Amino acid sequence: MEEKDLAYFKDLLLEREKQIIKNIDDNSREIDGLKTAEANDEADHATINTDTAIEEALNIKQQAELKEIEYALFKISNHTYGICEMCEEPIGIERLKVKPQAKYCIVCREIVEKRA
Repeated sequence: MEEKDLAYFKDLLLEREKQIIKNIDDNSREIDGLKTAEANDEADHATINTDTAIEEALNIKQQAELKEIEYALFKISNHTYGICEMCEEPIGIERLKVKPQAKYCIVCREIVEKRA
């Protein structure tokens, strides 16, 4: 992969990383607010519990994506970015534009998903 492409994907990943960190912070504040909210009846209590569970699930998903991004940034730094971890062939640029933290090419991703 050319240096200009690596720079493009690094910028893309860093921007997404910044957005995810902001989302996680916002979600954490939302969860804290929900935990201190007054529940006047059982319906309020149920709503608060449901909203808290949703926010916590979103945080978990975002933290997983953040780890994927950090790993992709590591791969950029050691010049292994854009190489499929299964077949060791280049991952298509179009795939990386859609999911810049992709570990697998399309074919290998389908194999991994079928195993799961």
